[in-house]
Amino acid sequence: MSISSHLPTAPTNTRDLAATTGIAEHWHDEHQIVYASSGVLAVHTDRSRWIAPAHRALWIPAGTVHSHRAYGVTRLHLFGFPQELSPLPVTEPTVLAVTPLLRELLIAYTELGDDRSTPAGQRMRAVLFDQLTLAPERPVQVPAARDPRLAAVCQLLEEDPSDSRSLEALGRTVGASGRTLTRLFRADTGMTFPQWRTQLRLYHALRLLVEGRSVTAVAQLCGFATTSAFIDVFRRSLGHTPGFYLHSGQPGDAPRDSPRAG
Repeated sequence: MSISSHLPTAPTNTRDLAATTGIAEHWHDEHQIVYASSGVLAVHTDRSRWIAPAHRALWIPAGTVHSHRAYGVTRLHLFGFPQELSPLPVTEPTVLAVTPLLRELLIAYTELGDDRSTPAGQRMRAVLFDQLTLAPERPVQVPAARDPRLAAVCQLLEEDPSDSRSLEALGRTVGASGRTLTRLFRADTGMTFPQWRTQLRLYHALRLLVEGRSVTAVAQLCGFATTSAFIDVFRRSLGHTPGFYLHSGQPGDAPRDSPRAG
């Protein structure tokens, strides 16, 4: 049984994480925005996983027990604030779209140090809050299954996202009908099976892209029928093509959507 740490104050600072490292399970009494200006960051709770590339930020509500996982060399920008200052009526971890202005504000404010208490720092925080109220939710979320039969199916797809079997076929391996699993997906995850599988594949795709895998290789490993189908789903879901994330996915990198070795 894991033991989570209680941090009353959510820190505001920057932190560098090596690839595949993370921050152990913890919770705080304040809200926090977590933004990775490079790399890709995942947040895990007992109910779900969220992943945020470099044009997404993660909202962590006060009291949420969570841990972080970095994919690729990741620079974190942490912004904590009291509950009474909350700019969003959000009660669970949420992925927010980050505009160029919000990105620069998050980077600048978390790097201010003691200057955050100056009038200029306070004005910057006010603008930051204004921008957060405008940030739309753009999640890549993989809810966890609670029913043991559904959890077994999810584990099969977790181990091999390219598995293209139908829910009926997957159900035969765990002793449950397709109809039962369809109902359980709705009840446990709030998603249909196709929606959940697409989210899982996008989650794995972001991890693989930040490792430098080619777009074509990632499409195959994640079970998309063709590279073009992968690019289309990825763009519609995340607002950028997969090539944007090659070599840590930092904004400003030249997109490279053509296949390359790897």
